[in-house]
Amino acid sequence: MDNHLDHMPVLSRGRHRNPKRGACFMELASYLAGERWSDHPACTHPLLAALARLVNDNTGDENRNGLAVLVPSIIGLSSDDLRVDATIALRCATTALPVAAAERQLALAVSVLAAEEMLARLDGRPAGQLSSMSRRAMEQVPQTAREARRFSRAARITDKGFRRYAAPNAVQLSVVGIVQACIPDPDQVLRSLLESAIADCRHLIPTPDPHPHTLPTPV
Repeated sequence: MDNHLDHMPVLSRGRHRNPKRGACFMELASYLAGERWSDHPACTHPLLAALARLVNDNTGDENRNGLAVLVPSIIGLSSDDLRVDATIALRCATTALPVAAAERQLALAVSVLAAEEMLARLDGRPAGQLSSMSRRAMEQVPQTAREARRFSRAARITDKGFRRYAAPNAVQLSVVGIVQACIPDPDQVLRSLLESAIADCRHLIPTPDPHPHTLPTPV
């Protein structure tokens, strides 16, 4: 039977020259959005797209195609608001911090504090106040949290430095930390992280399109 699913690219790791060779998560997003075939489409915030690519590439082959249903929800989530970068970085770092190996925890805890500082600065709030999500994550690694606070007091990151370096590094380190963690189902943690980051961005970014892109329901 010929239907739209017969022509959908299959999710796989890495970049692909065209849909016949498969697709990563963001290439499929560009396909559904009607953009030029690319794993860096304009329809999605660059840091959220980076997270999606990392989740795609680090999810096992048996679970990767299940991510396809999330692709439509990422289309249209684009913004220049630095709050989006900070929120994605914070979501990633707080998810990874409690499960990552000890040698990665300090960098992740510093990432939590940097994202919180950036959000406080952007919102005009006093620095040093943590969200409940960050408090829960830091409380699970109290010694690391103390070390991170000492380190963070000596450093103040610029807006440009946060967007270009700190936030992408937090996302990269978080995904690697989850993949290498001693946990039963890292694929599910990665999927939940991507779902949460998409929900965070949907809350922050207006989406005026009343007709969102949808994937056909598998039969």
